[in-house]
Amino acid sequence: MSVNKKIGLLAVTSLVVGSQIGSGILLLPASLASFGGIGVSTWFITATGALLLAFVFARLCAKIPKTGGPHNYIEAAFGHTPAFFSAWTYWLISWISTTAVIIAIVGYLHPIFGNAEPQTNLMLELIILLFITILNILGVRTAAWMEFVFSSLKVLPLIIVPLAGLAFINMDHFVPFNPTGESPLTALNAAALLTLWGFIGVESATTPAGSVENASKTIPKAIIAGTSLVAIIYILNTFVIMGVIPPAHLSHSKAPFADAAAIIFGGNWYILISIAAAIVCLGTLNAWVLTSGQIALGAANDGHLPKIFKLKNKFNAPITSLLISSLGMVPFLILTLDVNLINQVNKIIDISVTAFLFVYVMSTLSYIKLFWKDPVRNAIDYRALIIGVSALVFCGWALWSSGLKTVGLALIITLTGVPIYLWRRKGQFIKKTKPA
Repeated sequence: MSVNKKIGLLAVTSLVVGSQIGSGILLLPASLASFGGIGVSTWFITATGALLLAFVFARLCAKIPKTGGPHNYIEAAFGHTPAFFSAWTYWLISWISTTAVIIAIVGYLHPIFGNAEPQTNLMLELIILLFITILNILGVRTAAWMEFVFSSLKVLPLIIVPLAGLAFINMDHFVPFNPTGESPLTALNAAALLTLWGFIGVESATTPAGSVENASKTIPKAIIAGTSLVAIIYILNTFVIMGVIPPAHLSHSKAPFADAAAIIFGGNWYILISIAAAIVCLGTLNAWVLTSGQIALGAANDGHLPKIFKLKNKFNAPITSLLISSLGMVPFLILTLDVNLINQVNKIIDISVTAFLFVYVMSTLSYIKLFWKDPVRNAIDYRALIIGVSALVFCGWALWSSGLKTVGLALIITLTGVPIYLWRRKGQFIKKTKPA
């Protein structure tokens, strides 16, 4: 790629922001309502951890610019087996967690269509899933064009509502600081697992170095700047929404931004905000469906998944990967059916974040192994080591906060790859030992 066609700092920063801001910001204020002020303060801790992870992935991406995701870094550091289970977990959780986005879209359509039975919501969720799947089957170019349309509409709910809402904040909504009845540490741990969801995706925005001008410097700067901007947007929006809507109402809200708009603007403006918020979620859904297909394609190209995942249609879309991912979401939409949308979303978030943390831990260990020593000076790179160890401690704390039950459920997701792994290994062994 010629230099003039390479993308620069602003473009890469936009990719970083776009990959992280989605359904999380539109639903998390409701999820955090029961945590009061301590829920808002948790953002600062998870933002710090996210910045550490951002730096880890930025350097890994600059060093190993390959398609497919974190398994490339893990394979470079630890070999085939850890890379396979990382790729398997990353792929599965990329579409399992996407069910929360579909649920969020239906939640934001609530002010328009009114209350509906869970079965009706399920039908709407399936229709939305079908639409986005077809969009991605039509090829990356079509999906990317629609992603631009979706992303350009994000500004309405995320900028206008919080800025206008500053004048409507009631600080009594944050008293007491910890209304959970649990110890501050217990409340902090529970809230952190939710806020960490907002930063999931920082790794998916690491653009291949070959497409970025001066990648070794541009990628780290973009990811740090982008993640910092995401943190500011999250903290501002959460604080304003929680300050505008009474906690008792917010904790049961299906569309927090629309409810806040009704208080701030009055009239029917909340309907416009609700539609814009639903479109934001559609953009996130489209991005993750696109990502899940590319993850499986990359893993198949590297020999981790069966060759069938390499199959593409005439639009150059990974048809098998997309269909399996989308069909896999259906049982999760059914199993998480709940009258209370927030309960429905939180179930998915807890397990998804924990499974993502497995991949983050392995990626961070890979970073430490690959960067702990400076090959030029033949000496320990203390800066890289401190960042890696700090990121590892953050991931360890987040896993501990998840609780044994959630860790166990997330581990089951990883272990479902054992049959595929054994089958693939058997095939490779037969191929190697077959006489010429």
